[in-house]
Amino acid sequence: MADLMTTTVIIINWNGGEFLAECLRHLERQTVRPDRVLVVDNASSDNSVASAEAFTNVTVRRLNANLGFAGGNNRALAECDTEFVALLNPDAFPDPEWLERLLAAAGAYPEVAAFGSRQLCFEDTGILDGIGDIYHMSGLVWRNRHGKRQRAEDLVPREIFSPCAAAALYRRQALVDIGGFDEAFFCYVEDVDLGFRLRLAGHKAMYVPEAVVRHVGSATTGGQGSDFSVYHGHRNLVWTFVKNMPGVLFWLLLPLHLLLNLVTIGMYIARGQGGMIFRAKKDAVKGLPQVWSKRKQIQASRIATVRDIWRILDKRLIPSKYNR
Repeated sequence: MADLMTTTVIIINWNGGEFLAECLRHLERQTVRPDRVLVVDNASSDNSVASAEAFTNVTVRRLNANLGFAGGNNRALAECDTEFVALLNPDAFPDPEWLERLLAAAGAYPEVAAFGSRQLCFEDTGILDGIGDIYHMSGLVWRNRHGKRQRAEDLVPREIFSPCAAAALYRRQALVDIGGFDEAFFCYVEDVDLGFRLRLAGHKAMYVPEAVVRHVGSATTGGQGSDFSVYHGHRNLVWTFVKNMPGVLFWLLLPLHLLLNLVTIGMYIARGQGGMIFRAKKDAVKGLPQVWSKRKQIQASRIATVRDIWRILDKRLIPSKYNR
């Protein structure tokens, strides 16, 4: 069935260096080749996108400004007409059967709109980079099993809250119907926001352990603890909660979300990044009028019930982010 499905692989590049060409070489080795590979370059300064132009089956779009992961993907989605789109980071290197396995899962589970990969750490493939995103009822998000040694349970397919968009497959029409990525997010947590909105629209997400990539992770943004990632990640955490948490759950869980933000601020002050976390939260609050307007639209068209969302949230009183 997989060979009847049309797929575009989208790669958003920003100063990807040698990673981009290596990623494209891995795509050339796929047992099921995508119908199209579309590389969107976010005004890179390292000319890394020139390597993509050397591949005959790759379409390159050079943007005049850096629109982030969200904006770059939306530009790509606007010119896609395939049934599926697979998102792949330049520093994510897929095994030969990666796309075939994702498409096989899509054929087997027509009610699922998003499919996540088993991401392994590039430096040590015995360590997981993640097997899908977890959304805690407080609004905290993290990649399940990130940094943990792989075990037998990690090879079992399951429903997840949302896939990490570093290596994921989506039904294109589902993304179009919800308006694609929120470009105000720029990058970080934008894939969780997308996954949340897919769920509110009545869709589900699934982890496909047979679809394997080796992921370097935050290769061009200074790492997960950089000021850049702290700012965008912790600003966008607030917006994701406010936009998407449905109905009575929003008001019931809001005190917990506020507590999460206070604890987070304290943690980053202790790490010497107090200025950056204050800026992130200040800008999150400044953006709330626009976010609330988006919330009204999202909740007005919501198909999923409050019970549906409550079921998929991580509900432990203290998030076990570092123990899972």
